[in-house]
Amino acid sequence: MFSIPEQFSSATKANLEAQFALFSSLTGKAFEGIEKIVELNLTAAKATLEESTAAAKQLLSAKDPQEFFSLASAQAQPGAEKAIAYGRHLAAITSGTQAEFSKAAESQIAETNRKVLSLVEEVTKNAPAGSENAVAILKSAIGNANAGYEQFSKTSKQAVEAIEANLTSAVNQFTQAAEKIVPRTAAK
Repeated sequence: MFSIPEQFSSATKANLEAQFALFSSLTGKAFEGIEKIVELNLTAAKATLEESTAAAKQLLSAKDPQEFFSLASAQAQPGAEKAIAYGRHLAAITSGTQAEFSKAAESQIAETNRKVLSLVEEVTKNAPAGSENAVAILKSAIGNANAGYEQFSKTSKQAVEAIEANLTSAVNQFTQAAEKIVPRTAAK
């Protein structure tokens, strides 16, 4: 049977290892998200450069101002649609990365919580007589910390959902505005 200091030492070591594993996991997920965003930006920049070059050549070949403005307005709608698609893709990447962060953190915190509760139960079994009040205070503190974490977790999820909803709403409003403006421009 282990002594209490050995139990705490073992628990501390396990906790540090779990925190390192969580940090490594979150760092990996952050880099995956960054890689996806960089890839998206490079693809978008390359496509924009190619399309801009083609559009400029097309505009320079216009024979009169009316043809120039007609070509310019015809190019506006695809540009707006591409901007909207880019925004949605970016939102999907950030939302997915955030979801992976939450999942990894929740899993790790739940496991750490389970280990702490197990350690407390083991320690309280071997607690000397008369320490019931201290044990009750310790269990209460752990229960309060868990309740606080759960509330923080719920609040964080609600905040992320609100941000995602606002981003979706902004993209939709931009889409509607672009759809109204582009046809008017094309008609002129």
